Amino acid sequence: MDKLFGILVFCSLVFSVQNAMIESDSATLPKIDAWWGPEDGKSDQDTSIRQFRIEFKNEMIEDLRYRLKNHRPYTPPLENSNFTYGFNTKNMENWVNYWADSYNFTAREEYVNKFPHYKTKIQGLDIHFMRIKPEVPEDVEVIPLLIVHGWPGSFLEFYKAAPLISEAYEKTGFAVELIIPSLPGFGFSSAAVRKGLGASEIAVVFRNLMQRIGHKTFFIQGGDWGSVIGASLSTLFPDEVLGYHSNFAVSYALGTWATWFGAFPSKAFQDLIVQPSMANRLFPLTTVFLGTLAESGYMHLQATKPDTLGVAIADSPSGLLAYLLQTVSGATRSTNKNKEDGGLYDHFTQDELLDSLTVYWMNNAFVTSLRIYAESLNVRNVNAGVHSIKTPVPYWSLQAINELRYLSPAMLKFKFPNFLNQTILDDGGHFLAWEMPEVFSESVLTALTAFRNVNSKQICKVEL
Repeated sequence: MDKLFGILVFCSLVFSVQNAMIESDSATLPKIDAWWGPEDGKSDQDTSIRQFRIEFKNEMIEDLRYRLKNHRPYTPPLENSNFTYGFNTKNMENWVNYWADSYNFTAREEYVNKFPHYKTKIQGLDIHFMRIKPEVPEDVEVIPLLIVHGWPGSFLEFYKAAPLISEAYEKTGFAVELIIPSLPGFGFSSAAVRKGLGASEIAVVFRNLMQRIGHKTFFIQGGDWGSVIGASLSTLFPDEVLGYHSNFAVSYALGTWATWFGAFPSKAFQDLIVQPSMANRLFPLTTVFLGTLAESGYMHLQATKPDTLGVAIADSPSGLLAYLLQTVSGATRSTNKNKEDGGLYDHFTQDELLDSLTVYWMNNAFVTSLRIYAESLNVRNVNAGVHSIKTPVPYWSLQAINELRYLSPAMLKFKFPNFLNQTILDDGGHFLAWEMPEVFSESVLTALTAFRNVNSKQICKVEL
């Protein structure tokens, strides 16, 4: 009975979204010049691109250390609960003490500044981005790749993968310039001051960023929310996006979900939409649905009451640590919930994870980062119709075995009819560039090669 109830709840949610899509007569496209900053900023629209250096200021460090060392005793976990109830508080003192006493703020500040950082005003928002230009001979073609992160990630996810992509020209015959921004309200990008900045609207901001930099056409890579933003970019600007690679396959087209539910009672139909060797990633539906219900509570809370949650987390670095690291643990491997340490040490170092936490903390960006859920997972955004429009942009999917969900090529083609191919992995999780940078980079370069082979458009670039 519990399984049946779970399935019915999940189905009702999915079909309510799809009905909203069907009822939408036409797409309501985001405005290219929508203003998301303070009204008084419209009189001084600075279009300059400014160099930026990240600073871990002493005032921030001292305040953070004080809060870490002066917390209430953590509630003991239930016996043998591991991470099944969330972050196991047996691990809290180790993490908190390391952050306060062993995390080398000076060395980590140097690390996060290893690539060039910039800021520029786009639609009233101060947008932070890294721009990594490869050093190559003049006769080597350089193509632009926009890489978009998600939640609870940041631009730091790509530090190990970035040089593997940008410096591979001797193998590929072309070089790659990387543009890696912080989403609005994340990292060092300012947040909107009014409602309405969802994934599709962020796609417009990033398109305008690429135009500002001088790239009239470009390629995209995205995971997590970056995949939704990448899909929106490909839909809204198909003449500017030359190819889209994603390590988190997303399609909200009606045909995608209808195909999935249509395959529920029929093994023969299942075989038509997914290769038998991949069927265990998509079926049985009861396992997929119940797993989603068990792990998606955070999504509902963040999509409905982000600011309430933010009051608590913004005041407590211990809370921020537990909340974000539990999310990283579960998204990396679903089986991590059965480990007392959440499996966090299996794939990342403490410094890597604390770098990301420090960026969230120092910018008080937790609550503003959550709002992308509230601004995107709502009837207004769905009724806009952007997610249900097909795009002709060439598409390549990277599918890790431990990703949160799998969509087959047959399902993805309802959104991406120009589906070129997919990279299938028997390892890896949600934060693939972070966890397996070599494998991630190889797939990106393979996809870029394919995009260039099938795309006859000329890459237009203006040097600034």
